[in-house]
This record gives sequence, C-alpha cells and structure tokens, in this order.
Amino acid sequence: MTTLTPAPVLDALRPQHVGTLRTVVGLTLDVVGTRSAVGDLVRVGEGPDAVLAEVVATAEGTARSMPLGGTRGLRAGAAVRPAGALRVPVGPGLLGRVLDGLGRPIDGKGPLRAQAWVPVDGHAPHPLERSRVDTPLDLGVRVLDTLVTAGRGQRLGLFAGSGVGKSSLLSMIARGTEAEVSVIALVGERGREVREFLEDDLGPEGLARSVVVVATSDEPPLVRMRSAFVATRIAEQLRDEGRHAVLMMDSLTRVAMAQREIGLSVGEPPATRGYPPSTFALLAQLLERAGTGPTGSVTGLYTVLVDGDDHNEPIADAARSILDGHVVLDRALAVAGHFPSVDALGSISRVASRVTTPEQRALAQGLRSVMAARRRAKDLLDVGAYVTGSDPLVDAAVTHGDAIDAFLRQGMGEAAPAAQSWAHLGALVQVLGEQR
Repeated sequence: MTTLTPAPVLDALRPQHVGTLRTVVGLTLDVVGTRSAVGDLVRVGEGPDAVLAEVVATAEGTARSMPLGGTRGLRAGAAVRPAGALRVPVGPGLLGRVLDGLGRPIDGKGPLRAQAWVPVDGHAPHPLERSRVDTPLDLGVRVLDTLVTAGRGQRLGLFAGSGVGKSSLLSMIARGTEAEVSVIALVGERGREVREFLEDDLGPEGLARSVVVVATSDEPPLVRMRSAFVATRIAEQLRDEGRHAVLMMDSLTRVAMAQREIGLSVGEPPATRGYPPSTFALLAQLLERAGTGPTGSVTGLYTVLVDGDDHNEPIADAARSILDGHVVLDRALAVAGHFPSVDALGSISRVASRVTTPEQRALAQGLRSVMAARRRAKDLLDVGAYVTGSDPLVDAAVTHGDAIDAFLRQGMGEAAPAAQSWAHLGALVQVLGEQR
C-alpha cells in the first residue's frame, strides 16, 4: 500500500465524496463523483483488493485515472474514494535502502526511518538563486574526469544505443564517484539486473551511501514515470539540507516512453514519432529540478537510449538541448572491446572550462588534437596511403596509439582517482609533444 501522511484532523472530519468507477478501458479508469483534481490519488474498490490510481486528466465531471497496480477484478460501479496525494519519504535515514517506484521499501529491512513525508511534485530552484557550478566532481572514470570534466551540480547525459555500455558505465561511476551520497533510479530496468546491480556493481559499501529507487519494466507506466520524480524528490531534499548528492537515472528514455503510454491513453495527439507534447514538457520539468541550489547541489547523470543509434531522434535531441553536457558512447568501440566505449571527441561538458585550470585544459586539448588528427587521417591510414612526416600530429597518434588507447580504456574494477588521471594525462601529452 502506498504510504500517505496522515490527513489533518479537520480534513478527516469533512464528509468524503465517494465516487463510482464508470469504465475500465486499457490503461485508463474513468471515475465520477470524487471531485478529484489532476495528481490526486483515488482508491478503487473495497478491502485488500482495492487498487490505487492517480488522476491524470479531467473533463465534465469525469476524472480519468491510471492505476498504480493491476486492474484484474475491477468492474464498473465499484466505489471510488479519494486517497490524498502521493507523498514520498525523504531524509538521510533512507541511505542503504531500496525503494519501489512509489517510495515503498522492497528490501525487507523493515520500516523506513524517514525524516519527513513530502509531496512528490517539487519545483526547480529559482534561476537567480542557483549557485554557480565551479567545483569539479570526480567520477572515477579517467576519460571523463580529464576530457569531459563534470562539475558539482551539472546535469550530464550518457547517450548510446542498446547494448553499448550505458548501464555499465553508470555502475562504474556509482562505485568510483567522490559524491557524498547517491540516489539511483532504475526506471524500466529488467528485473534480472536489479539484484546484479545492487550486489555486484554497487556492493555493500556503495549501497551504504546510496538510495536506490526501482521500477522494473513490468510495472504500470504511471509507476515507471513516477519513479523518476520520487528519486528526484529524495535528491532535492538532500540538496535542501546543504548536501551534495548525485542523482543517477537509468534511463531517461524509459521515462519518456512511460509518459508516451500515459499521454496516448488519455487521448493526447501523437506528435514526433508518436510522442505526445506532454512528453517533452515533462522532460524539461524533470531535468530542471536537478542542479545547484542556494546551498547544496544535485548532480544529474542520465542515460539516454538513442533509438536505432540515431543521436538526433526526438528524445535524445530534446535531452541534449536541456542538459549541461553529453557523453557519447560509440558502438564501434564497444564491438572492438574498448571499455568504456566513450567517444571523447563527440562528447562535451559545458561546464568544463569553469571547473578546470588553464593547465588542465591545455593537457586535455593536447590529447584531443592528436586524437582528432588520427580520426581525420583514418581512411589514409587504413589503406596504407599515409606518408610519414606529412602531419606531426598524425605521426604522434600512430607512434603512440597504444599508449593513447591505454589511457582511454579502464577496467570495470579499476580505480582511477582524478589526481592520478590528470598526472597520467600530463605524462602522455609530454610524450606526444616530444614526438611532434
């Protein structure tokens, strides 16, 4: 049962409007007589078989709702009662716990020691009250910490097609980041992979400083969509307390897909590739809630599944326009066994210049220029038509190609503190400079 905060005494004494379930069609329940507004919860049916639903649209006395569970056994004429608004637990007492998409514990560790129960819907910080992003955040991944440097309070997307290593890279960051606390949302994840992530990727030490919110792919679309907002709300509360949290969401695309199911079910017109207009509005509302506040910060890391490896498909394009940077994963690198399969030249952090020193930026640019030269000459190199001495940058890339690849690669269990990564990059750039 979804946990709701106790209603005030006066509210409890007011007469309750008991409505009626009129129709059950597909994913929608049409309810009359409850006077519920959009976002309110209603309880359909009686006793232990009652089903919670959330009102997602209203029209002429009818509240169109979507269930937060199965609809088997529901029939027209069933009693419907208001159930308040969805509230989620927040506070440091949630560390080490695993919650479902509605904020309920599923780890068998007993009741939650929540500091408070707050509405799931929050608000983005006022743009003029946000502190500036000026502190680097070590992610524990060498190529990201040096060539795509992230800042505390930044929102960064990991873009790739299916099977290219987004989830693996995210789990690597979860173990290696220096973040004070992590909130991890697994949205639409395969049920098989949840336990593997908790035990193998995160581990007891990582879980102890994390809150994990899980909504597997078999959950109703409303639960999958709401799980993203539950995780964001938990991270927001940590930020409001002055803490610096990292919010990791896998994946943002599945949130958009869940909203597409919801929007189409309530009658929204399909727009780009079947996504209704509300999908793109929801992405902006969700992503803008991360970032810095007057005191603490929420650094957002979101995986984005690009449909058919098309990085210009609607969700990827919309997310890239809102986020503060993007990390592109390349299928060719993944197939070649290059992990992490990050396309460093195609990735960018929009705050890197604000969180790195001039010396660090010079080192990153030095390696990028050599890698770019190697890419430009790739066709000539592949057919053996390149003449040594034509371009010093290409010569350096060819001579020290193995050293460059060794720097860009990193094992899943390999620790790479940022200070060591910058020292490694400095030594590599010095060698490349000697070649030129």
